[in-house]
Amino acid sequence: MSELLQLAEYLGRELQSRGEMLATAESCTGGWVAETVTSVAGSSAWFDRGFVTYSNDAKIEMLGVSESVLARHGAVSEATARAMVQGALNHSRADWALAITGIAGPSGGTPDKPVGMVCLAWARRDGGCEALTCHFSGDRREVREQATRLALSGILKRVMAATMTA
Repeated sequence: MSELLQLAEYLGRELQSRGEMLATAESCTGGWVAETVTSVAGSSAWFDRGFVTYSNDAKIEMLGVSESVLARHGAVSEATARAMVQGALNHSRADWALAITGIAGPSGGTPDKPVGMVCLAWARRDGGCEALTCHFSGDRREVREQATRLALSGILKRVMAATMTA
């Protein structure tokens, strides 16, 4: 079994034991997190929905990301990832959400935002929001896979921490 699928299974068990749901908002990963999650049998018990918002217009229309955030910070920024994750919560029934936006390559990078730069955010409906910027190496597929892995492990870590403090 792949590491990604194992992460999704662990996440599913944790969420289901709490009676909670997940939503995803993805850009550069193109729905890879949602695909991994829905590969787990029974995921409908804990996965509410996924948004693939590749364009800025999609981020605005589907998630409510403000044009000013995109203009000020760009699509690949922690501010945009935070807005995406909040939008996923606002437009779903989920208790938890994750968001990914980045530059998978091979082109599209700049000196300030190179290929491999990915911004992620994780949020809980009744809790805080955390964001992180990473710089992954490798080709397009490898960058996307690393982002998917970090998104899943990051939400699992946060769900488990919430279980410990409950």
